[in-house]
Amino acid sequence: MKTKGKGKSITLFTLCVVGIFFLAFAGFHGLVVGSGSNQWEFKSFEKSITKGLDLQGGVSVLMEIQSDKTVSKDDLNKTKEMLSLRVNKAGVAETVVTTEGNKRIRIDIPGQYDSKSIVDSLSKTGELSFKDPDGNVLLTGKDVKKATSGTDQQTGQIIVSLEFNDAGKKKFADATTKLIGKQISISMDEDVLTSPVVQNAIIDGKAQITGNKTAEEANKIAAIINAGALPMPVKAVSTQTVGAQLGANALPNALKAGAVGICIIFVFMLLYYRGPGLIACLGLTLFISLVLFTFIGVGVTLTLPGIAALLLTIGMAVDANVLMFERIREELRTGKSVKTSVKAGFHNAMSSIIDSNLTTIISSLVLYFLGSGPVKGFALTLLIGVILSMFTAIVIVRLLMNLAVNAGFLSKPSLFRVKRG
Repeated sequence: MKTKGKGKSITLFTLCVVGIFFLAFAGFHGLVVGSGSNQWEFKSFEKSITKGLDLQGGVSVLMEIQSDKTVSKDDLNKTKEMLSLRVNKAGVAETVVTTEGNKRIRIDIPGQYDSKSIVDSLSKTGELSFKDPDGNVLLTGKDVKKATSGTDQQTGQIIVSLEFNDAGKKKFADATTKLIGKQISISMDEDVLTSPVVQNAIIDGKAQITGNKTAEEANKIAAIINAGALPMPVKAVSTQTVGAQLGANALPNALKAGAVGICIIFVFMLLYYRGPGLIACLGLTLFISLVLFTFIGVGVTLTLPGIAALLLTIGMAVDANVLMFERIREELRTGKSVKTSVKAGFHNAMSSIIDSNLTTIISSLVLYFLGSGPVKGFALTLLIGVILSMFTAIVIVRLLMNLAVNAGFLSKPSLFRVKRG
C-alpha cells in the first residue's frame, strides 16, 4: 500500500510539473495547433495583453460633461459608451475608455498621434439621421425606439432590425412608400453607417437592414443607432500625446529588469532552500503565468506602473514561500519527521501570510476606487497579483510539497538545509 501511494504521488507530481511548464511555454511563446483552415492559435502574452500609452505611445484625452446640474450615472455611462463608439467606429484598436469622478471620461487611444482631429471628433454633439438620395433628412435618432443585430431565420443573412416609435413609424411609412427601389442612408454626423435599398413600403414600424458583411459590422451599426447623440455636451479639458519612443525604450528595459530580478530570486531560493526552493520556483513560474492569463481574461491594460506592481507581487509571493519554509525548518530542528514538519510549518505560517496579504488587498482596493489613470491600473494589477500569490502559495506550493514528501523526493532534513546532531 505504501509503494502504491508513493507511485501515485510521483505520477501526480510529474503531471503538475508538466502542466506548469506547458502553461508557461504556451503563454510566453504561443502555440499553433493544426494547419490550414483547421489551424488554431494560442496567442502569446505579448500579442494578447493590451499595452498602455506609456508602452506604445498615443493620445490621452480627458473629456468633461458641460452641465451645471448633477450628472446621473446613467447619463455618464451613456456618454462614455457613445464616446467609445465614436472612437472605435474609425477602426481604432485597443482604445481604453474609463470614467473619472462624476463628470469626466478619459479616452486613451494607442498608436494615434493626431490629437486635434481626435478632440474635434469627440467634442461633436452628434446627430443620427435617415436621409433620402437628395440628402433630405427623413428621420432622426429621436424617432428610433431600438436597434438590434441578429440573423434572419429564413435566409441566414446577418441583419440589423429597427423598431420606430409612434412618430417615427408614420415618418418611415411615408418615406418607404415614396422611395421604393431607392436608398435611404443612415448617418452619424457626416459618417454614413449604411445605405440600404427600400424593397417595399414598411408601415408597421419595423424594418430590417440586410447586406451586412459580418456580425461585428451589424453589432456596430446597431450600437451606434441605439446610442444616438451624446446626451450632454462635452469638452476636452486635458490632452496628452505620448511618443512611441518612450515605450520602445521603456518596455524592453522593464522586461529585462524583471527577468534579471526573477532569475536572482530563483537562484537564491535554489541555493538557500535546496529542495523546497525548487518547488518554490515551480510555484512562482505558475504564479507569473496565471497573473498574465488573468490580465488577458479581465482585459487589464498593462502600463509601466502595472509592470512595477507585477514585480512587487512576485516579491510578495516569494515572501510567503520564505515564511512557510522557515517554519518548516524550525519544526525540523525540534526533531520531528519531514512529513510532520511540513504539515506543521504550513499551518503555523498561514496566519502570517493571510495577515500580510490582507493589508495589501485593502490598500489596493482603496487605491482602485479612489485613484484614477495609472494609479488605478497599478492597484488592479497589484490586487490580482496578491490574490493569485496567496492561491499559489497556500494551495499549489503546499500541494507540490506534500506530493514531493510522499514521493520520497524530500525525505531528509538535509534537503531543507537543516543539520541534526
